Amino acid sequence: MKRIEALIVALTLGAGSLASSPARAQTRPAWGRIALFGNSSSTTQAGGQSNTFNELIANVTFESASGDEVGYEYRGDMRLSGYPGSTDRTRRASVYDLYACIRLRDGSVGVRFGQMWLNELGGLGSVGGAMVEVRQRSQPGRGRWRASLFGGFEPNILDVGYVSQVRKFGGLVAYDGLGARRHVVGFVHVRDSGMTERSVLVFTNFLPIDKRVFVYQAAEYDVRGPGVTGAGSLTYFFTNGRYAPNDRIEFQGLFHRGRSIDSRSLVRDQLDGRPIDPRALEGLRFESVSGRVTVRLARNVRVFGGYGQDRNNRDDAVAGRLNYGLFASNVGGIGIDINASDSRINRGTSGSYDSWYVSVGRTFGGHVYLSADYGSSLSVFRFTGSDGFVIETRPHSRRLAFSGLFNLTHRLSLLATAERVDDGTSVQTRVMSGMTCRF
Repeated sequence: MKRIEALIVALTLGAGSLASSPARAQTRPAWGRIALFGNSSSTTQAGGQSNTFNELIANVTFESASGDEVGYEYRGDMRLSGYPGSTDRTRRASVYDLYACIRLRDGSVGVRFGQMWLNELGGLGSVGGAMVEVRQRSQPGRGRWRASLFGGFEPNILDVGYVSQVRKFGGLVAYDGLGARRHVVGFVHVRDSGMTERSVLVFTNFLPIDKRVFVYQAAEYDVRGPGVTGAGSLTYFFTNGRYAPNDRIEFQGLFHRGRSIDSRSLVRDQLDGRPIDPRALEGLRFESVSGRVTVRLARNVRVFGGYGQDRNNRDDAVAGRLNYGLFASNVGGIGIDINASDSRINRGTSGSYDSWYVSVGRTFGGHVYLSADYGSSLSVFRFTGSDGFVIETRPHSRRLAFSGLFNLTHRLSLLATAERVDDGTSVQTRVMSGMTCRF
């Protein structure tokens, strides 16, 4: 761990000089960011028992200039965390990106080495190894195609290193068009100790049409895997569409459905000869469908209303959700912003409840932003064991928070937040502060 910390410190000190290295006719300039955060919370149970939790987090991100005329690229994104006063938690370091790339043939061929997260592949895009990319040169007013092949190891998400005996390889084809348009088809194959863990086709689309229609879609199709029955299964699908016929009204529709299966645990159970829990094969099932209309009443005032149906867990019944609210910015011309919304949740025979959110904030002098937030009926993740986790709703919970953002310079910002959460069985008080330096 000490070697990891020394490496991150060295990269932090050297990031500024790396980011300022000269590049030929760079398309996007080099940049970097160092962020430090501290979090302290105290929880008191209804019976009087209490405990405290402290956490320190450091994040270092730097990226070189990029473009067809840049002969080399690099990127680093690392996190380091510690828990002062805790004896059962050890310091952790994690790496999301740490790679170097060489560009050949006028930038049309790129060879990347290291640990990288291919965002086009979503949660399956993390790999430690190598990637080869071939792309068209950019031309003004035109999109371009690109294709990639990659292979390597499966990184540990919360620690530095790789998962034992797990290998990953695949590829993708993408078209990057004008106005953020993008179409991606990818394939990811994961093997664990010689067995197929997952073999997945990934699709993403973002399609802007005539500056008034926007459609985003994402899907995962499991071709093969220990938790997939039959020849294949559409395990994830998401689509979000927006239509704005004019500047005063907007229609939005959303559909989300999928299931989450712990394929790695299933493979390990098979390798170790343990029986498979049928609930683990089903995984976590979730789905949501909703529609919303937003109307602009004035230049800085918008109201919205909509209805949706959700199922968060495998055994839950479908719950109806009526949502409405408003957003007003710079009210009265004095910099006050107001955001208020309510979701009326109907769980059938289990009853109904309201989930409120109200936020009031104001800008002072263009460098300070102070806000107060109130929320009710929060939801939490709760792990249940080998068959996954559930989303637990707490209709009687209340949250009150105050925060401040201070932009001291165009490179240095400070953040401070204090909040109190009461869910009827416990009360939690939390204070968080942070500093971000950009270069």
